[in-house]
Amino acid sequence: RSQLKNREQAMKMLRAKLYQMQVEEQQAKIAGDRAAQIGSGGRSEKIRTYNWKDSRVTDHRLGQNADLNKVLGGGFDDLVQQCILKDQQDKLEAMMAEQATQ
Repeated sequence: RSQLKNREQAMKMLRAKLYQMQVEEQQAKIAGDRAAQIGSGGRSEKIRTYNWKDSRVTDHRLGQNADLNKVLGGGFDDLVQQCILKDQQDKLEAMMAEQATQ
């Protein structure tokens, strides 16, 4: 073998390893994002508590209360919009943190 062929073979192997590392990094990020969305499913990760006695609903993600009768009547658009807003804020903060580390 010539030195040129060895170099070409080494470059092919290096490109393949770098590509594989990049793919694994992307897959790990996707898996991490998915795990963060799903959570463990434990009782401590509850989303809402319906308190019939006090006629209120507590959304634990937002840390806010809403009227139980209004929510049961289908008027939970405010909670949904606030959840969407919180999700967008979390994504924006993550993007800003990622850019700050680069």
